[in-house]
Amino acid sequence: MKTMWWRDMRSLLIVPMFKCLVAICLVISLLVFVESLYMNIVVIYVKLCKRKPEKIYKWEAMQEDLELGNQNFPMVLVQIPMYNEREVFQLSIGAACRLIWPLDRLIVQVLDDSTDPTIMEMVSIECGKWATKGINIKCERRDNRNGYKAGALKQGMRHSYVKTCTYIAIFDADFQPEPDYLERTVPFLIHNPELALVQARWKFVNAKKCLMTRMQEMSLNYHFTAEQESGSTRHAFFGFNGTAGVWRLAAMEEAGGWKDRTTVEDMDLAVRVGLHGWKFVFVNDVSVKSELPSQFKAFRFQQHRWSCGPANLFRKMTMEIIRNKRVTIWKKLYVIYSFFFVRKIIVHFFTFFFYCFILPTSVFFPEVNIPTWSTVYFPFMITLFNAIATPRSFYLVIFWVLFENVMAMHRTKGTFIGLLEGGRVNEWVVTEKLGDALETKLLPQVRKPRNGFLER
Repeated sequence: MKTMWWRDMRSLLIVPMFKCLVAICLVISLLVFVESLYMNIVVIYVKLCKRKPEKIYKWEAMQEDLELGNQNFPMVLVQIPMYNEREVFQLSIGAACRLIWPLDRLIVQVLDDSTDPTIMEMVSIECGKWATKGINIKCERRDNRNGYKAGALKQGMRHSYVKTCTYIAIFDADFQPEPDYLERTVPFLIHNPELALVQARWKFVNAKKCLMTRMQEMSLNYHFTAEQESGSTRHAFFGFNGTAGVWRLAAMEEAGGWKDRTTVEDMDLAVRVGLHGWKFVFVNDVSVKSELPSQFKAFRFQQHRWSCGPANLFRKMTMEIIRNKRVTIWKKLYVIYSFFFVRKIIVHFFTFFFYCFILPTSVFFPEVNIPTWSTVYFPFMITLFNAIATPRSFYLVIFWVLFENVMAMHRTKGTFIGLLEGGRVNEWVVTEKLGDALETKLLPQVRKPRNGFLER
Protein backbone atom coordinates (compact mmCIF):
# COMPACT_ATOMS: atom_id res chain seq x y z
CA MET A 1 0.00 0.00 0.00
CA LYS A 2 2.78 2.41 0.95
CA THR A 3 4.62 1.53 -2.26
CA MET A 4 1.57 2.34 -4.38
CA TRP A 5 1.02 5.61 -2.48
CA TRP A 6 4.63 6.63 -3.11
CA ARG A 7 4.41 5.72 -6.81
CA ASP A 8 1.24 7.76 -7.24
CA MET A 9 2.71 10.80 -5.47
CA ARG A 10 5.93 10.46 -7.46
CA SER A 11 4.15 10.29 -10.83
CA LEU A 12 1.46 12.87 -10.08
CA LEU A 13 3.45 15.44 -8.07
CA ILE A 14 7.21 14.99 -7.71
CA VAL A 15 8.09 14.15 -11.33
CA PRO A 16 5.96 16.98 -12.81
CA MET A 17 7.50 19.42 -10.34
CA PHE A 18 10.98 18.22 -11.23
CA LYS A 19 10.19 18.53 -14.95
CA CYS A 20 9.00 22.09 -14.32
CA LEU A 21 12.25 22.95 -12.50
CA VAL A 22 14.27 21.42 -15.34
CA ALA A 23 12.31 23.44 -17.92
CA ILE A 24 12.95 26.67 -15.99
CA CYS A 25 16.66 25.85 -15.74
CA LEU A 26 16.84 25.10 -19.47
CA VAL A 27 15.35 28.51 -20.27
CA ILE A 28 17.81 30.22 -17.92
CA SER A 29 20.65 28.18 -19.39
CA LEU A 30 19.77 29.51 -22.81
CA LEU A 31 19.61 33.09 -21.52
CA VAL A 32 22.99 32.84 -19.81
CA PHE A 33 24.61 31.26 -22.85
CA VAL A 34 23.20 33.84 -25.26
CA GLU A 35 24.41 36.66 -22.99
CA SER A 36 27.88 35.14 -22.78
CA LEU A 37 28.00 34.54 -26.53
CA TYR A 38 26.86 38.11 -27.23
CA MET A 39 29.60 39.61 -25.03
CA ASN A 40 32.29 37.50 -26.62
CA ILE A 41 31.14 38.31 -30.14
CA VAL A 42 31.49 42.00 -29.26
CA VAL A 43 34.98 41.35 -27.87
CA ILE A 44 36.00 39.47 -31.04
CA TYR A 45 34.68 42.37 -33.11
CA VAL A 46 36.77 44.80 -31.03
CA LYS A 47 39.90 42.68 -31.48
CA LEU A 48 39.49 42.05 -35.21
CA CYS A 49 38.54 45.62 -36.08
CA LYS A 50 41.03 47.08 -33.56
CA ARG A 51 38.32 49.24 -32.04
CA LYS A 52 40.43 50.72 -29.28
CA PRO A 53 39.01 53.62 -27.23
CA GLU A 54 41.52 55.98 -28.85
CA LYS A 55 39.83 55.30 -32.21
CA ILE A 56 36.29 55.71 -30.90
CA TYR A 57 36.91 58.81 -28.79
CA LYS A 58 39.23 61.74 -29.29
CA TRP A 59 42.51 61.40 -27.38
CA GLU A 60 45.49 63.75 -27.42
CA ALA A 61 48.43 63.74 -25.04
CA MET A 62 48.61 66.66 -22.62
CA GLN A 63 51.19 69.30 -23.52
CA GLU A 64 52.55 72.13 -21.43
CA ASP A 65 51.48 75.49 -22.87
CA LEU A 66 54.32 77.99 -23.33
CA GLU A 67 52.12 80.92 -22.30
CA LEU A 68 49.80 79.35 -19.74
CA GLY A 69 52.35 76.91 -18.34
CA ASN A 70 50.60 74.23 -16.33
CA GLN A 71 47.28 76.08 -16.28
CA ASN A 72 46.03 74.15 -19.30
CA PHE A 73 46.15 70.99 -17.15
CA PRO A 74 42.86 70.46 -15.29
CA MET A 75 42.81 70.11 -11.51
CA VAL A 76 42.67 66.44 -10.51
CA LEU A 77 41.76 65.05 -7.11
CA VAL A 78 43.07 61.58 -6.20
CA GLN A 79 41.04 59.92 -3.45
CA ILE A 80 42.36 56.96 -1.44
CA PRO A 81 39.79 55.58 1.03
CA MET A 82 41.28 53.24 3.64
CA TYR A 83 40.52 51.53 6.94
CA ASN A 84 43.28 50.09 9.13
CA GLU A 85 45.38 49.25 6.08
CA ARG A 86 48.65 48.63 7.92
CA GLU A 87 50.19 46.46 5.20
CA VAL A 88 49.43 48.51 2.09
CA PHE A 89 48.83 52.16 2.92
CA GLN A 90 52.37 53.15 1.94
CA LEU A 91 51.97 51.53 -1.48
CA SER A 92 48.78 53.33 -2.41
CA ILE A 93 49.82 56.73 -1.05
CA GLY A 94 53.26 56.44 -2.66
CA ALA A 95 51.82 55.41 -6.03
CA ALA A 96 49.32 58.29 -6.00
CA CYS A 97 52.01 60.81 -5.13
CA ARG A 98 54.22 59.54 -7.98
CA LEU A 99 51.58 60.21 -10.63
CA ILE A 100 52.95 62.37 -13.43
CA TRP A 101 50.93 65.59 -13.26
CA PRO A 102 51.81 69.22 -12.46
CA LEU A 103 52.18 69.57 -8.70
CA ASP A 104 49.96 72.65 -8.58
CA ARG A 105 47.20 70.84 -10.49
CA LEU A 106 47.03 67.71 -8.32
CA ILE A 107 45.53 67.07 -4.88
CA VAL A 108 45.93 63.72 -3.13
CA GLN A 109 43.20 63.10 -0.56
CA VAL A 110 43.71 60.22 1.90
CA LEU A 111 40.36 59.33 3.49
CA ASP A 112 41.51 57.51 6.59
CA ASP A 113 38.74 55.78 8.55
CA SER A 114 41.25 53.83 10.64
CA THR A 115 40.41 53.14 14.27
CA ASP A 116 43.85 51.85 15.28
CA PRO A 117 45.83 54.81 16.75
CA THR A 118 49.12 53.31 15.62
CA ILE A 119 47.98 53.00 12.01
CA MET A 120 46.48 56.49 12.10
CA GLU A 121 49.83 57.90 13.19
CA MET A 122 51.67 55.92 10.51
CA VAL A 123 49.32 57.25 7.81
CA SER A 124 49.81 60.82 9.06
CA ILE A 125 53.59 60.43 9.00
CA GLU A 126 53.45 59.04 5.46
CA CYS A 127 51.30 61.94 4.27
CA GLY A 128 53.66 64.40 5.98
CA LYS A 129 56.64 62.82 4.25
CA TRP A 130 55.11 63.37 0.82
CA ALA A 131 54.01 66.90 1.74
CA THR A 132 57.64 67.83 2.32
CA LYS A 133 58.37 66.72 -1.25
CA GLY A 134 55.95 69.26 -2.66
CA ILE A 135 52.84 67.08 -2.97
CA ASN A 136 49.52 68.73 -2.09
CA ILE A 137 48.30 65.88 0.10
CA LYS A 138 45.42 65.98 2.57
CA CYS A 139 44.73 63.40 5.27
CA GLU A 140 41.05 63.60 6.15
CA ARG A 141 39.38 61.77 9.03
CA ARG A 142 35.88 61.66 10.49
CA ASP A 143 34.56 60.71 13.92
CA ASN A 144 32.42 57.78 12.69
CA ARG A 145 32.26 55.13 9.97
CA ASN A 146 28.70 55.76 8.85
CA GLY A 147 28.20 54.54 5.30
CA TYR A 148 31.61 52.84 5.29
CA LYS A 149 33.48 53.56 2.04
CA ALA A 150 30.60 55.51 0.50
CA GLY A 151 30.33 57.61 3.64
CA ALA A 152 34.05 58.39 3.58
CA LEU A 153 33.96 59.36 -0.10
CA LYS A 154 30.85 61.47 0.44
CA GLN A 155 32.45 63.29 3.36
CA GLY A 156 35.63 63.79 1.37
CA MET A 157 33.68 65.57 -1.37
CA ARG A 158 32.47 68.23 1.10
CA HIS A 159 35.85 69.89 1.55
CA SER A 160 36.13 73.28 -0.12
CA TYR A 161 39.24 72.45 -2.16
CA VAL A 162 37.36 69.66 -3.98
CA LYS A 163 35.28 72.31 -5.78
CA THR A 164 38.43 73.49 -7.54
CA CYS A 165 38.88 70.07 -9.17
CA THR A 166 37.41 68.95 -12.47
CA TYR A 167 38.18 65.23 -12.31
CA ILE A 168 38.45 62.69 -9.51
CA ALA A 169 40.56 59.52 -9.59
CA ILE A 170 39.80 56.84 -7.01
CA PHE A 171 42.11 54.07 -5.81
CA ASP A 172 41.53 51.56 -3.03
CA ALA A 173 44.30 51.12 -0.48
CA ASP A 174 45.88 48.13 -2.22
CA PHE A 175 45.98 49.71 -5.70
CA GLN A 176 49.14 51.08 -7.31
CA PRO A 177 48.60 53.11 -10.48
CA GLU A 178 51.54 53.52 -12.82
CA PRO A 179 53.04 57.05 -12.94
CA ASP A 180 51.51 57.74 -16.38
CA TYR A 181 47.99 56.72 -15.31
CA LEU A 182 46.52 60.25 -15.39
CA GLU A 183 48.34 61.08 -18.64
CA ARG A 184 46.65 58.11 -20.33
CA THR A 185 43.13 58.48 -18.90
CA VAL A 186 42.33 62.14 -18.26
CA PRO A 187 42.65 63.19 -21.96
CA PHE A 188 39.57 61.06 -22.73
CA LEU A 189 37.52 63.24 -20.37
CA ILE A 190 39.08 66.51 -21.55
CA HIS A 191 38.39 65.97 -25.26
CA ASN A 192 35.05 64.15 -24.97
CA PRO A 193 32.54 66.17 -22.91
CA GLU A 194 29.97 63.34 -23.07
CA LEU A 195 32.23 60.99 -21.09
CA ALA A 196 31.79 60.74 -17.32
CA LEU A 197 34.06 57.81 -16.43
CA VAL A 198 37.31 56.27 -17.64
CA GLN A 199 37.85 52.82 -16.12
CA ALA A 200 41.16 50.95 -16.18
CA ARG A 201 41.53 47.20 -15.70
CA TRP A 202 43.03 45.51 -12.65
CA LYS A 203 46.36 43.71 -12.69
CA PHE A 204 46.95 41.24 -9.88
CA VAL A 205 50.37 41.23 -8.23
CA ASN A 206 49.70 38.11 -6.15
CA ALA A 207 47.79 35.99 -8.67
CA LYS A 208 50.36 33.19 -8.37
CA LYS A 209 50.28 33.08 -4.57
CA CYS A 210 47.90 30.10 -4.30
CA LEU A 211 45.29 28.16 -6.26
CA MET A 212 42.47 30.36 -4.95
CA THR A 213 44.08 33.53 -6.27
CA ARG A 214 44.57 31.84 -9.65
CA MET A 215 40.84 31.05 -9.74
CA GLN A 216 39.96 34.66 -8.87
CA GLU A 217 42.29 35.92 -11.57
CA MET A 218 40.48 33.81 -14.19
CA SER A 219 37.05 35.11 -13.16
CA LEU A 220 38.09 38.76 -12.92
CA ASN A 221 40.04 38.71 -16.18
CA TYR A 222 36.89 37.47 -17.89
CA HIS A 223 34.89 40.21 -16.17
CA PHE A 224 37.15 42.89 -17.61
CA THR A 225 37.76 41.26 -21.00
CA ALA A 226 34.13 40.39 -21.72
CA GLU A 227 31.70 42.30 -19.51
CA GLN A 228 33.47 45.66 -19.23
CA GLU A 229 34.80 45.64 -22.80
CA SER A 230 31.45 44.74 -24.37
CA GLY A 231 29.53 47.19 -22.21
CA SER A 232 31.93 50.00 -23.08
CA THR A 233 31.94 49.24 -26.81
CA ARG A 234 28.27 48.49 -27.42
CA HIS A 235 26.45 50.61 -24.83
CA ALA A 236 29.03 53.07 -23.40
CA PHE A 237 27.88 51.76 -20.01
CA PHE A 238 29.21 49.31 -17.44
CA GLY A 239 29.58 49.07 -13.68
CA PHE A 240 32.26 51.21 -12.06
CA ASN A 241 34.68 48.85 -10.30
CA GLY A 242 35.00 51.14 -7.29
CA THR A 243 38.67 51.86 -7.95
CA ALA A 244 41.16 52.52 -10.77
CA GLY A 245 38.75 54.93 -12.45
CA VAL A 246 38.60 58.67 -13.17
CA TRP A 247 35.27 60.50 -12.83
CA ARG A 248 34.06 63.84 -14.13
CA LEU A 249 33.00 65.73 -11.02
CA ALA A 250 30.10 67.46 -12.83
CA ALA A 251 28.58 64.09 -13.78
CA MET A 252 28.84 62.81 -10.21
CA GLU A 253 27.16 65.90 -8.82
CA GLU A 254 24.40 65.79 -11.42
CA ALA A 255 23.56 62.21 -10.39
CA GLY A 256 23.48 63.05 -6.69
CA GLY A 257 26.96 61.95 -5.63
CA TRP A 258 27.75 59.01 -3.38
CA LYS A 259 24.95 57.09 -1.63
CA ASP A 260 25.37 54.49 1.09
CA ARG A 261 22.03 52.69 0.67
CA THR A 262 23.79 49.49 -0.49
CA THR A 263 27.24 47.91 -0.18
CA VAL A 264 27.93 48.57 -3.88
CA GLU A 265 28.12 52.35 -3.83
CA ASP A 266 30.29 52.23 -6.96
CA MET A 267 27.65 50.42 -9.02
CA ASP A 268 24.93 52.64 -7.57
CA LEU A 269 26.75 55.78 -8.73
CA ALA A 270 27.49 54.30 -12.17
CA VAL A 271 23.84 53.38 -12.82
CA ARG A 272 22.57 56.80 -11.73
CA VAL A 273 25.15 58.64 -13.83
CA GLY A 274 24.38 56.37 -16.80
CA LEU A 275 20.67 57.14 -16.45
CA HIS A 276 21.49 60.83 -16.84
CA GLY A 277 22.80 60.09 -20.34
CA TRP A 278 26.54 60.15 -19.61
CA LYS A 279 28.88 57.70 -21.33
CA PHE A 280 31.63 55.49 -19.90
CA VAL A 281 34.77 54.12 -21.53
CA PHE A 282 36.83 51.11 -20.47
CA VAL A 283 40.52 51.29 -21.38
CA ASN A 284 41.86 47.74 -21.43
CA ASP A 285 45.44 48.83 -22.17
CA VAL A 286 45.71 50.76 -18.91
CA SER A 287 46.13 48.46 -15.91
CA VAL A 288 46.50 49.17 -12.20
CA LYS A 289 48.26 46.81 -9.82
CA SER A 290 46.12 45.39 -7.03
CA GLU A 291 46.00 42.55 -4.53
CA LEU A 292 43.61 39.59 -4.54
CA PRO A 293 42.37 38.20 -1.21
CA SER A 294 44.55 35.16 -0.50
CA GLN A 295 42.61 33.92 2.52
CA PHE A 296 39.28 32.16 2.05
CA LYS A 297 37.56 34.06 4.87
CA ALA A 298 38.39 37.42 3.28
CA PHE A 299 37.34 36.16 -0.15
CA ARG A 300 34.05 34.82 1.22
CA PHE A 301 33.14 38.18 2.78
CA GLN A 302 34.06 39.94 -0.46
CA GLN A 303 31.87 37.61 -2.53
CA HIS A 304 28.95 38.10 -0.16
CA ARG A 305 29.20 41.86 -0.69
CA TRP A 306 29.59 41.47 -4.47
CA SER A 307 26.49 39.23 -4.77
CA CYS A 308 24.26 40.77 -2.10
CA GLY A 309 24.90 44.41 -3.02
CA PRO A 310 23.92 44.26 -6.74
CA ALA A 311 20.77 42.26 -5.93
CA ASN A 312 19.75 44.83 -3.33
CA LEU A 313 20.49 47.68 -5.73
CA PHE A 314 18.39 45.94 -8.40
CA ARG A 315 15.50 45.84 -5.94
CA LYS A 316 15.88 49.52 -5.12
CA MET A 317 16.45 50.89 -8.64
CA THR A 318 14.26 48.84 -10.99
CA MET A 319 11.32 51.25 -10.96
CA GLU A 320 13.67 54.25 -11.09
CA ILE A 321 15.24 52.82 -14.25
CA ILE A 322 11.84 52.09 -15.82
CA ARG A 323 10.53 55.61 -15.13
CA ASN A 324 13.71 57.29 -16.41
CA LYS A 325 13.09 59.49 -19.46
CA ARG A 326 16.64 60.63 -20.21
CA VAL A 327 17.85 57.44 -21.92
CA THR A 328 16.41 55.21 -24.65
CA ILE A 329 14.22 52.21 -23.92
CA TRP A 330 16.98 49.98 -25.30
CA LYS A 331 19.51 51.23 -22.78
CA LYS A 332 16.98 50.76 -19.97
CA LEU A 333 16.34 47.23 -21.21
CA TYR A 334 20.08 46.56 -21.31
CA VAL A 335 20.60 47.80 -17.75
CA ILE A 336 17.63 45.89 -16.31
CA TYR A 337 17.94 42.65 -18.29
CA SER A 338 21.62 42.16 -19.20
CA PHE A 339 23.46 44.19 -16.60
CA PHE A 340 21.33 43.31 -13.57
CA PHE A 341 18.95 40.38 -14.17
CA VAL A 342 21.16 37.97 -16.11
CA ARG A 343 24.66 38.81 -14.85
CA LYS A 344 23.91 39.79 -11.24
CA ILE A 345 20.83 37.74 -10.32
CA ILE A 346 19.87 34.59 -12.21
CA VAL A 347 23.41 33.47 -13.07
CA HIS A 348 24.03 32.73 -9.37
CA PHE A 349 20.72 30.93 -8.91
CA PHE A 350 21.22 28.95 -12.10
CA THR A 351 24.77 27.83 -11.31
CA PHE A 352 23.76 26.55 -7.90
CA PHE A 353 20.33 25.03 -8.57
CA PHE A 354 21.07 23.47 -11.95
CA TYR A 355 24.62 22.16 -11.55
CA CYS A 356 24.60 21.51 -7.80
CA PHE A 357 20.99 20.36 -7.30
CA ILE A 358 19.06 19.51 -10.46
CA LEU A 359 21.74 17.47 -12.24
CA PRO A 360 22.76 15.36 -9.20
CA THR A 361 19.07 14.76 -8.35
CA SER A 362 18.21 13.76 -11.93
CA VAL A 363 19.70 10.29 -11.37
CA PHE A 364 16.56 9.52 -9.35
CA PHE A 365 14.31 10.56 -12.25
CA PRO A 366 15.43 8.60 -15.33
CA GLU A 367 12.16 9.43 -17.05
CA VAL A 368 13.10 13.13 -17.11
CA ASN A 369 15.19 14.02 -20.14
CA ILE A 370 17.77 16.78 -19.77
CA PRO A 371 19.19 17.79 -23.18
CA THR A 372 22.89 17.35 -23.81
CA TRP A 373 23.24 20.95 -25.00
CA SER A 374 22.40 22.18 -21.49
CA THR A 375 24.74 19.83 -19.67
CA VAL A 376 27.69 19.65 -22.07
CA TYR A 377 27.74 22.06 -25.01
CA PHE A 378 26.64 25.31 -23.34
CA PRO A 379 28.71 24.80 -20.16
CA PHE A 380 31.72 23.86 -22.27
CA MET A 381 31.46 27.03 -24.36
CA ILE A 382 30.95 29.30 -21.34
CA THR A 383 33.90 27.68 -19.57
CA LEU A 384 36.01 28.08 -22.69
CA PHE A 385 35.15 31.78 -22.91
CA ASN A 386 36.29 32.24 -19.31
CA ALA A 387 39.47 30.23 -19.74
CA ILE A 388 40.58 32.10 -22.85
CA ALA A 389 40.68 35.34 -20.85
CA THR A 390 43.62 33.92 -18.86
CA PRO A 391 45.56 31.67 -21.27
CA ARG A 392 48.35 30.82 -18.83
CA SER A 393 45.82 29.26 -16.44
CA PHE A 394 44.01 27.23 -19.09
CA TYR A 395 45.22 23.96 -17.59
CA LEU A 396 43.44 24.89 -14.33
CA VAL A 397 40.01 25.12 -15.93
CA ILE A 398 38.71 21.97 -14.18
CA PHE A 399 39.66 23.44 -10.81
CA TRP A 400 38.00 26.70 -11.82
CA VAL A 401 34.72 24.90 -12.61
CA LEU A 402 34.78 23.15 -9.23
CA PHE A 403 35.68 26.39 -7.45
CA GLU A 404 32.83 28.31 -9.09
CA ASN A 405 30.32 25.61 -8.19
CA VAL A 406 31.50 25.61 -4.58
CA MET A 407 31.07 29.39 -4.40
CA ALA A 408 27.68 29.23 -6.16
CA MET A 409 25.79 28.43 -2.95
CA HIS A 410 27.42 31.32 -1.09
CA ARG A 411 26.66 33.75 -3.92
CA THR A 412 23.07 32.48 -4.20
CA LYS A 413 22.60 33.04 -0.49
CA GLY A 414 23.96 36.58 -0.81
CA THR A 415 21.68 37.29 -3.77
CA PHE A 416 18.63 36.09 -1.80
CA ILE A 417 19.60 38.33 1.14
CA GLY A 418 19.95 41.29 -1.21
CA LEU A 419 16.62 40.75 -2.97
CA LEU A 420 14.74 40.16 0.29
CA GLU A 421 16.75 42.73 2.29
CA GLY A 422 17.73 40.18 4.91
CA GLY A 423 19.67 40.78 8.09
CA ARG A 424 23.12 40.89 6.48
CA VAL A 425 22.12 43.04 3.51
CA ASN A 426 24.30 45.98 4.59
CA GLU A 427 27.12 43.95 6.11
CA TRP A 428 30.48 45.46 5.18
CA VAL A 429 33.67 43.65 6.12
CA VAL A 430 36.81 45.27 4.71
CA THR A 431 38.72 42.76 2.57
CA GLU A 432 41.88 41.94 4.48
CA LYS A 433 45.12 42.72 2.67
CA LEU A 434 48.30 40.88 3.54
CA GLY A 435 50.68 43.17 1.71
CA ASP A 436 51.42 40.66 -1.04
CA ALA A 437 52.10 43.63 -3.27
CA LEU A 438 55.20 44.33 -1.20
CA GLU A 439 56.81 41.32 -2.81
CA THR A 440 56.66 43.00 -6.21
CA LYS A 441 59.05 45.55 -7.61
CA LEU A 442 58.32 48.97 -6.15
CA LEU A 443 57.54 51.92 -8.40
CA PRO A 444 60.34 54.34 -9.33
CA GLN A 445 61.72 56.64 -6.68
CA VAL A 446 60.87 60.32 -6.74
CA ARG A 447 63.34 63.16 -6.97
CA LYS A 448 62.84 66.82 -6.21
CA PRO A 449 60.30 68.72 -8.33
CA ARG A 450 61.40 70.63 -11.39
CA ASN A 451 59.18 72.79 -13.60
CA GLY A 452 56.11 71.81 -11.63
CA PHE A 453 56.54 68.03 -12.18
CA LEU A 454 58.13 65.31 -10.09
CA GLU A 455 61.21 63.72 -11.63
CA ARG A 456 61.38 59.94 -11.79
